[in-house]
Amino acid sequence: MQASKMLLFSPTTYTTQPCLNRNKFQRINRTPSTCPALRVVSMAKESSDSSSSIAETVAIVSGLVSTPVIGWSLYTLKTTGCGLPPGPGGSIGALEGVSYLAVVGIVGWSLYSKKKTGSGLPNGPFGLLGAVEGLSYLSLLAILVVFGLQFYEKGYIPGPLPADQCFG
Repeated sequence: MQASKMLLFSPTTYTTQPCLNRNKFQRINRTPSTCPALRVVSMAKESSDSSSSIAETVAIVSGLVSTPVIGWSLYTLKTTGCGLPPGPGGSIGALEGVSYLAVVGIVGWSLYSKKKTGSGLPNGPFGLLGAVEGLSYLSLLAILVVFGLQFYEKGYIPGPLPADQCFG
């Protein structure tokens, strides 16, 4: 990766503050007209990589869609004992199943990245990928808690296909 230079210039107006002597780290009282303008040079890493940006975008979109769907699904499971209804043509049930798979995929990608690089997923644009990663971990924790309570209270966890006990 290449690093790009960003130059940040200080204001061109001078203050009445004394200048700093760079060689001796002592204050030298000079007139404001002899104080040089400060220039700050910073090195920043470029974060745009075209091959990973597609995967990041897909993960962001799927994570932002999947998290509320899983919340709705877990609420429905806890209150009724069944998952979401199949919906027209099975679309809601399919969205529920794909949402669970998306969250497991994001958590798996995060764990793989953590093992390989020592850190989780990159933040992504506007920090959205990092937020999706955190929401996916919270969703996985909620899944484990609600499924555990469901099994403890009712003795079963509904399967991925609609059953007679729920939608018969």
